[in-house]
Amino acid sequence: MDTVSLHVISVFACAARMWWIAHIEGCPKRVNHAAVAVNHKIYSFGGYSTGEDCRRYASMDVHVLNTHTNRWFKHPVSDLPYFENDDILPYKRYGHTAVVYKEYIYIWGGRNDRSPCSVLFRFDTFWHCWTAPPTTGSIPLARDGHSACVWKHYMYIFGGYEDETDLFGKQVYYLDLETFEWNYAICGGSEPTSRDFHTTVCIGDKIYLFGGRGATLSPMNQPLETYCNTVWYLDMRTLYWHSCKSTGDIPVGRRSNSAFVHNGKMYIFGGYNAVEGLHYNDLYMFDPVKFHWTMVQPHGQSPCERRRQACANVGDRVFIFGGTSPMNRTREENALAGIDGLVDHSDMFVLDFSPSLKTLCMVAVKNYGLYYSDLPQTLKVELYNMQAPNKITINRPSNSAG
Repeated sequence: MDTVSLHVISVFACAARMWWIAHIEGCPKRVNHAAVAVNHKIYSFGGYSTGEDCRRYASMDVHVLNTHTNRWFKHPVSDLPYFENDDILPYKRYGHTAVVYKEYIYIWGGRNDRSPCSVLFRFDTFWHCWTAPPTTGSIPLARDGHSACVWKHYMYIFGGYEDETDLFGKQVYYLDLETFEWNYAICGGSEPTSRDFHTTVCIGDKIYLFGGRGATLSPMNQPLETYCNTVWYLDMRTLYWHSCKSTGDIPVGRRSNSAFVHNGKMYIFGGYNAVEGLHYNDLYMFDPVKFHWTMVQPHGQSPCERRRQACANVGDRVFIFGGTSPMNRTREENALAGIDGLVDHSDMFVLDFSPSLKTLCMVAVKNYGLYYSDLPQTLKVELYNMQAPNKITINRPSNSAG
């Protein structure tokens, strides 16, 4: 029996396991960007790439992925003149957050190299335009590196770095997305420590928090970075914080990782720990009922170690793209190189939690370079979209399912 036949047999045997089914180059080269899914499209906002001018005020770029075709395009709003529309357009930034409510995407926080922002911006995914709804109430201080998620019709934010106080935050604020009134949440329980570049997800009536960078003082009163690996959750019915006494394959504390929810479980991917001097490309699942961690090892080619990537899931598929990684150097060389020791990514990986046999056979065709010119045209197009590099263009947006 030849190698290909053996692989096809193993594909059928592993059909129930999750797979990395695609690695596509030519995607937006962005770091510290924010992305969300609306129906079958993923919208990626802002971020930066090493070498760009991050002090200049310009309109924030918006890239859109059609997950049916795995093709990216740059949204035309990216090229609107900023100073003619600065009352409704967000300037290009990094460290911001994006959430979805109804047909709108809300952008809050973030900064360029000059200053942070505390203005709320709304992107209409039907009319493809920006607005800046006025907000009232207890508006949080401008910040970056915070987290945001939606529970019912509220957007909750936590932590981040506040320029005005020169401190990491640990307060919880929430914005009513119907009235646009901000409120400071008075929370009980044992609160998590101050931090930035952590992740939060909402599962049921709880918001789960993991990771991030904190700070403490050394015996010489010098600030030291800390990385917590405790999972916390905020019960939205009582506004009480709880720490989880977790079991299993507990991941190392980290910042700038990704987090997403699938079938009621929290998953984290990648990230960076400056104390250890390590980037990660591991994938962990947290069960919020059992408080149990499991290290997950999908089949297929996984992303390299990275941080500050973005991810969004559509159905059973998760799309991870961008971020930055150390160059192929030793740990000591990377420490000496600093920011110059990092390389930014313009690739995308697709993780399928429930791949069909058709998808797995297409993966085998790609992996073994099999001849497929005699296949039906629709299959040839699907194979092309699973592996061909993107060539990003500016397209007129469409509201159709295409």
